[in-house]
Amino acid sequence: MNKLTEQEKEGVYKAIYNRRDIRTFLQQPVSDELLVKLLEAAHHGPSVGFMQPWNFIVIKDAETKAKLAEVVDRERRALAIHYEGTDRDTKFMEIKIQGILEAPVTICITCDPSRGGDHVLGRNSIPETDIMSVSCAIQNMWLAAYAEGLAMGWVSFYKKPDIRRILNIPLHIDPTALISIGYTEDYPERPLLEAYNWEKRKVLSQLVYDNTWGTSSNLL
Repeated sequence: MNKLTEQEKEGVYKAIYNRRDIRTFLQQPVSDELLVKLLEAAHHGPSVGFMQPWNFIVIKDAETKAKLAEVVDRERRALAIHYEGTDRDTKFMEIKIQGILEAPVTICITCDPSRGGDHVLGRNSIPETDIMSVSCAIQNMWLAAYAEGLAMGWVSFYKKPDIRRILNIPLHIDPTALISIGYTEDYPERPLLEAYNWEKRKVLSQLVYDNTWGTSSNLL
């Protein structure tokens, strides 16, 4: 094991704590060299049974991004109905959900549940481990983006059949995430939903148990 220096450790934790879900982007292009670095970081994410169930569709075409933005906005308006008459109604409409049209690059990260064949170590016991593995790849990409001074936003408001149709994705492939990547001048100190008082960060000591569920922990 190659041990990190104290400075390197600080960098890892800084990326973890300061990574943000960004919705506002500049028109400044992102170099292919940087995109490859982000994709390599994602591709080195851990995967159960080393199945590596991900694929990456890199989208720069303005017309394609416009189609994606349209289905995302349609889903956003549909979800707004759930908050009508509640204290979150105004907050929801104020929150910028996606920056697909602004960001120079959008990456659709997919999950192939058949990757690795009929038997994949771990997946046969817990089928959801394929999506879990893709999430690890996304987190790696997020930390790499922060390290490179890039902003990244995870868009999750869409109907999957719409994304499959626009991007010509096979029916058995899951379009897990739309990732907007670019530069920004609006990098918040706190997570966006926390800043809008949508939710507060939960107290860690209330989430940790010792040995069995519900048993208070002495760790924190």
